[in-house]
Amino acid sequence: MVGKCWLFFIALSFSTATIVAQQGSIRGTVYDKDFDVPLAGARVFVAERKIEATSTDQGTYAISQLPPGTYTLIFSKQGYVEQVRADVVVAAAQVTEIDVWLAGDFTDLEEFVVQDLLRLGAGTDAALLQFRIDNPSFMNSISADLMSQAGASDAAGALKLISGASIQGGKFAVVRGLPDRYVSSQVNGVRLPSADADTRAVELDQFPSSVIDSISVTKTFTPDQQGDASGGAVNVRLRGIPKETFKFSFRSQLGYNTKIGGHRDDFLSYDGGGVNFAGRDDGTRVEQPLNADWTGAYATSTTTAPIDMKWTMGLGASHEFDNGLRVGAFASYLYERDSSYYDNGIDDSLWIAAPGEGLQPRWSQGTPSDGDFKTSLYDITRATQSMQRGGVMTAGIEFLDQSITLAYVRTRTTEDSATLSTDTRGKEFYFGENYDPYDPDDPGNTRDTRFSAPYLRNESLVYNERLLESKILQGTHVIPTGKFGSRRNFEFLDPELSWTLSRSQAKFDEPDKRQFGALWVPESNDPGAPPFVPPFTRPAEWLPLRASNTFLLGNAQRIFKKIEEESEQYALDLKFPFEQWDDRQGYFKFGVFEDKVDRTFEQETYSNQSDVGIGSEDTWTNPWSVIFPIEGGHDIVASDRDVNYLGKQNIRAQYAMVDLPLFSSVNVIGGVRRESMLMSTTLDPDAGATYFPPGASTSVALNPGDADVSIDETKYLPALAFLWTPIEHLTFRAAYSETVARQTFREITPIQQQEFLGAPTFIGNPDLQMAELKNYDLRVDYTPFENGLLSVSYFKKDITNPIEFVTRVTVGFDYTTPLNFPDGTLEGWEFEARQDLGVLTEVLDGLTIGGNLTLIDSEVSLPQEEIDNFSDPAIDSPRTTRASTNAPERLYNLFLSYDIDYTRTRLGVFYTVTGDTLVAGAGIDNGNLVPDIWDKEYDSLNVSITQGISDYIDIRLRAKNLTNTQRQTEYRPLNAPSLLETSRSAGIDYSLSIGGSVSF
Repeated sequence: MVGKCWLFFIALSFSTATIVAQQGSIRGTVYDKDFDVPLAGARVFVAERKIEATSTDQGTYAISQLPPGTYTLIFSKQGYVEQVRADVVVAAAQVTEIDVWLAGDFTDLEEFVVQDLLRLGAGTDAALLQFRIDNPSFMNSISADLMSQAGASDAAGALKLISGASIQGGKFAVVRGLPDRYVSSQVNGVRLPSADADTRAVELDQFPSSVIDSISVTKTFTPDQQGDASGGAVNVRLRGIPKETFKFSFRSQLGYNTKIGGHRDDFLSYDGGGVNFAGRDDGTRVEQPLNADWTGAYATSTTTAPIDMKWTMGLGASHEFDNGLRVGAFASYLYERDSSYYDNGIDDSLWIAAPGEGLQPRWSQGTPSDGDFKTSLYDITRATQSMQRGGVMTAGIEFLDQSITLAYVRTRTTEDSATLSTDTRGKEFYFGENYDPYDPDDPGNTRDTRFSAPYLRNESLVYNERLLESKILQGTHVIPTGKFGSRRNFEFLDPELSWTLSRSQAKFDEPDKRQFGALWVPESNDPGAPPFVPPFTRPAEWLPLRASNTFLLGNAQRIFKKIEEESEQYALDLKFPFEQWDDRQGYFKFGVFEDKVDRTFEQETYSNQSDVGIGSEDTWTNPWSVIFPIEGGHDIVASDRDVNYLGKQNIRAQYAMVDLPLFSSVNVIGGVRRESMLMSTTLDPDAGATYFPPGASTSVALNPGDADVSIDETKYLPALAFLWTPIEHLTFRAAYSETVARQTFREITPIQQQEFLGAPTFIGNPDLQMAELKNYDLRVDYTPFENGLLSVSYFKKDITNPIEFVTRVTVGFDYTTPLNFPDGTLEGWEFEARQDLGVLTEVLDGLTIGGNLTLIDSEVSLPQEEIDNFSDPAIDSPRTTRASTNAPERLYNLFLSYDIDYTRTRLGVFYTVTGDTLVAGAGIDNGNLVPDIWDKEYDSLNVSITQGISDYIDIRLRAKNLTNTQRQTEYRPLNAPSLLETSRSAGIDYSLSIGGSVSF
């Protein structure tokens, strides 16, 4: 189907171009005659056709779709003498060049000076700012220039500079406190597939800033957008065909992180670990014969830290023929190696065991009264090495108002991490800070207490590769029909056709993830049972540690996981511009859309689950994991509980909308989108696999077909907006829309899913419903000076069936599951200001300052079951509502950029703050209260200095995260002091690069 569509659209495109080839065009440059420089903002009017154009910042203009003939051109601009060019001949399929020089009208000197003072300078930021003002939606954008100054290395880092936007998990967009399920993330207007196990959202960290032209966030839904753009639509626009005949750019960079230092020699890794130059597995991470020992390390070890480096290169060219036909291509390639390290992390599991008590360590596999139990107060050391390489290639053809572009995107990201988690603080909590693990007579080392909160050691060695590949073919065409209709009502102009076809795939390959868990009990003097058993000393020893929720697996696990997602998408939009009764322009717009997604999930788990009576007598400082692979006798067998699945999703939509100028200062934009979704999962379980039917407290055998899910839903999504411009530079906007938020494959699959040894178990909910939103938006934009902005926005979202995660308890363990809460509300304010101070006084030329602040208040109503659980006297923590997860209470950014032309110096300073954010709501675990978990407010300061050393070469110094704030989450009980859950610091990143560009 999609293949035929590709052929149809290509044929249609060239047919349209052939028709338009019969038309001609006029282009040229308007100059200031007195200073012989290009003149921006000049009006070029074609008297016979009553159409006009405005000269760009470079003074250029173009008027196309002119039938062959003779025309009169009128050039004008306030403060200049009007000039008329008569008898301008336009031939079929030809471009007529007309350059003019306008002389200053010094009888109108005052206006001339003012216009010159406020003249908008060239630059992508200025163009995006004007696009924001003109756009009927609530839009924010960031340019490639600003990304570069801010030190944003990829799209994820850049998005944080936009008001109301933040990043979840380092990859996914959050807009106005709504996470990825409420945000439509796109590249060149296309939603790409994702191989992330948890979500179908574009992983923005895969797109380096070197291939990005701009990022825009549309915060209100219009019918020509996808229906799940509830929080907003994020569109990463890739670099396209260069305007220059030839352009070459490059940059080479070295980096340094204060946590890693100068190639520290205790960087955490493992034998056989690391990432090679190509970012491909070396072939050693493969499945081995069953019922035998497997080779390969389980233990972390240390090595020399890798060197952080990056280089990019871009090459483009374009050519314009005499008849106006323009062809061009652009290619960009990136190679980057990065690393991170911290050894001060903590991850504490706490709860409140009884009403009125404070937080205390969460115990498992026994209780303190039993004398045999475990805690989870982990100290974390983690190191990561990564490689990213990839590129973007764009080719296109343009002729008058017709264009066809083909973009090819391919990125490969490889990451290798080693994590060491040790719990020694549990023992200290119960036996005091002076506890001595090497004193066999210590109260914590007796026969009855040596298994009370023993020392724990977990090691995870994880290597994975991500691949994204996409082919995007797009076209825009103006169909030269000429004007038609009634001038008294609607006189239609030439229709505009745009279309998109894409075929994409994302792959995630995680071969041989290794996890090893062990507990250590100290040497202990046992009094024996005289006279039958004399006193003796029990040796210190290592024993296998098995998590409660994976007790059927061994303490040594090898996991192979693959996720592949393929998507095909097409969109066709037809726009009918018109002039209404007072010559103001609007349009009718219609379109169709389809997005087909196929996902394959495969996992094979192997472990030493048949090992019994194993252990190793040794000290805490000599980990068992080091010798485990060479001990022998640890046969690895396959788990019979894995569940693979095939997921399918097909979204089809049709829409109609109108942008209607009602009065001279009022526009109304409205329409409706019909969107249908077919979604299904088909499970392929192993023989011993189990699942949890909805509402069940225990698992049952999973047979093929038992837990397959199929969803068929259709929604009508209306949108209505008003735009009022009472005076020049002041714009009011108001909007109402209805949108949806969809389930993910993982969330509707009722099987046990666990990320790593000891991690929380996740079980999907096949009864999960789509969330529905009603969105209300108000915004005022004021541009008192050009290249400046003052803006205030208010937004509110009423959510029905919001999807939230809750904790449930079953026999032997607890798990997390998604649930539809009854309703929720999210509202807030956005304040934004920016100004190029050079328009005020020449002394400040090149200095731009700005900032934005977002305040968010969110609330969801708890289901009755949750209300009853929290009101239980044994819990005594009554509540009926809580905040929404992943919605920061506030966000703000401050920035300053300073361009000093005569020294070729550019300075950028960017400060960002992300406020307190609820990451997990309170839950009940084994009759104990686990309070809300909040991500504490953190900030970041980035500074960039670029110094040109010639017209073509520059040197750049960047410092990122200068504040180096501790990233912390904490438990916040209603009636007890807060305590930390996790904590770590990322360190400060410094980089030095040299680069440049040549164009002509």
